[in-house]
Amino acid sequence: MHQASIAHLKKNVAPYEKTDTKASIRQLVNTLVPLVLLWYGAYLSLSVSYWLTLPIAIVAAGFVVRTFIIFHDCCHQSFFKNRLANDILGTITGVLTLCPYEQWKNAHAIHHATSSNLDKRGIGDIWILTVDEYAASSLWQRITYRIYRNPLVMFGLGPSFVFLLQYRFNRKGARRKERMGNYLTNVLLVALYALLIWAVGWQAFVMVQGPIFFVSGLLGIWLFYVQHQFEDSYFENEEEWSYVKAAVEGSSYYKLPTVLQWITGNIGFHHVHHLSPKVPNYNLEKAHEATPPLQMATTITLRTSLKSLRFHLWDERNKTFVGFRDIKRVLGKTDPAVHSIKKHSPSLQGK
Repeated sequence: MHQASIAHLKKNVAPYEKTDTKASIRQLVNTLVPLVLLWYGAYLSLSVSYWLTLPIAIVAAGFVVRTFIIFHDCCHQSFFKNRLANDILGTITGVLTLCPYEQWKNAHAIHHATSSNLDKRGIGDIWILTVDEYAASSLWQRITYRIYRNPLVMFGLGPSFVFLLQYRFNRKGARRKERMGNYLTNVLLVALYALLIWAVGWQAFVMVQGPIFFVSGLLGIWLFYVQHQFEDSYFENEEEWSYVKAAVEGSSYYKLPTVLQWITGNIGFHHVHHLSPKVPNYNLEKAHEATPPLQMATTITLRTSLKSLRFHLWDERNKTFVGFRDIKRVLGKTDPAVHSIKKHSPSLQGK
């Protein structure tokens, strides 16, 4: 992409980077108030039927995702004009979404600075191996990678591991501010959950919060996963890597139904967000519509996004994602990890 094109893109998007305080407050109200009411409604419905509680909890989980988008904007200092206001709200919404504000903000900044850069993977992103890296890996690493990429593990166990365990501990080498922020989030989280358990009882708390946590966590990981892992995504080594190409070609436009787009805070316009993280979530669609080159980003839908479950490895030769079953075709050899797994898993034998 030529420098003139890059400058043109940034110029077109710049007007939408301005924060609208009234819009931010309006979004805060129409997100947190329904979340509280839905949580209380789910609790009250326990006396009627748990089959009534579950759909209410699922809707509440959607508002947790929307709360996370507010948290996400605070991490980019794009929700309010004032830095302190973003930090305070980010800490509060971080407690509601189980995300330590400072830790997540720092890791996510690295994600934006290195997204789609094959030489700078490992922080703030999902584990991705290239076909050649996988071929050169030990048998144990291949098996570990296959387990990690299994949908039941990534989206079933993933939310509990990430939000309940990983985010409760400081990263190696974290600075004092990040460590203190993590401790504060943990203390506030324990205090909030202790208060709720005291108010409604531990059983009711688990029956309401359990499905809300699981569904919102699953949706959160799914959104992060699908927005960068589509068939013709963009990955390059450092010397060839381009920030703008990584944003426009390495991030998808996840075209969702209107209701889901609203619930997910327009994060489906992920290519716009990566191009300019300063654009508040409520301006992402406007920036997309006003900038024709951005409308050329890869568009995925609910139906087509399910194909990403078959993408496991990045094929540097053909610049595309492939599945484990494609390894033989790409490299002309079989995968010993398959034989090892099949040998110890009768359900896989014969496949």
